[in-house]
Amino acid sequence: MSETDSIKQLYDSIQVLEDLSSRDGERELSEEERLRGLNRPLLAWYRENARTLPWRGSKDPYRIWISEIMLQQTRVEAVKPYFRRFLEELPDIESLAKVPEERLLKLWEGLGYYSRAKNLQKCARILMETYGGKMPEEFGEILKLPGIGSYTAGAIASIAFSIPVPAVDGNVLRVTARVLGDRTDIAKPSFKKRIESLLKTTMPQEHPGDFNQALIETGALVCVPNGEPKCLVCPLASLCKAGRDGMYREIPWKAPKRARKKEAFTVLVLEREGQIALRKRPPSGLLASLYELPNEPGRLEEKDLPEAFGFEKGEILSVEPLPEAKHIFSHVEWEMTGYRVRLRQTAGGGLDMFFTEKKNLEGKYPLPNAFSAYRKLIM
Repeated sequence: MSETDSIKQLYDSIQVLEDLSSRDGERELSEEERLRGLNRPLLAWYRENARTLPWRGSKDPYRIWISEIMLQQTRVEAVKPYFRRFLEELPDIESLAKVPEERLLKLWEGLGYYSRAKNLQKCARILMETYGGKMPEEFGEILKLPGIGSYTAGAIASIAFSIPVPAVDGNVLRVTARVLGDRTDIAKPSFKKRIESLLKTTMPQEHPGDFNQALIETGALVCVPNGEPKCLVCPLASLCKAGRDGMYREIPWKAPKRARKKEAFTVLVLEREGQIALRKRPPSGLLASLYELPNEPGRLEEKDLPEAFGFEKGEILSVEPLPEAKHIFSHVEWEMTGYRVRLRQTAGGGLDMFFTEKKNLEGKYPLPNAFSAYRKLIM
């Protein structure tokens, strides 16, 4: 978009503000008036500036649903190849419902938060059993499905079925907090509920899907999460209290997070005659049902490895220390010490581990990103 177009949009937005406030001169706009004033400039900006994304331009609720779940906690650019690969193998609800869980998790490998994939399949099976293999067309029914919260339900309902309900994510909370000049902690559920209520009464009844996507896109491209917002090219500049009052550095506000818990582990790249040892994690808890490299809590020394991992000293051919690694989850941080251990051909596996061909890490066994630093040393 040219600078001339940007200036024109800014003046169009200013005209909206003048139209809204003309009745009472200089009075402050109400929250409802301020948010209702977003509709026209926001939709105009979106139609000119929306990114081309593989899940856009479709009203297929399945594609919308899969993309929205993938985009949770994951960058847009990272999602693109996963989305294409996923849709190629699982193009519809029926195929998702029937795919073996291990294959599903392999397709999801690298996206993290694997419970999302499991909930997708659980939801797909409910859709097959209860809704004839289709996504229901009512917001309330969509919201009942496992793994679907108010944001995802709003996105599916508004984009696929043109139902005027908001889809409020972190981008929307940031944009609306700045527009309203609201210093409330945006992490509070009560703030999200208030914004959902306000937007439901002020969003346009026509093109609600475009409106929701436009608000999200503004937060992603203009009113950005990190760094200075691009106020000079923002279609909402004339309506934004934080921009007007110079509060965009203080808003949105979040209470400081508690420090993540740190946990130490010793991880083995355990090799035997060209094979690699793996172990399956328990069916519940962190990284449930995924495969992992053998590991034990604590920072173990070389002399402690045989006893800790269940093999004999005489079975070891060599031990090589590996670089330390770190992986950050939302609530915990793993600090890992690594060793490459080569065993004799006759050595058995302990602690429920098994040996498999290295190539199976590519096509068969889903190994989470937590072990990516050591996986690179295997292949």
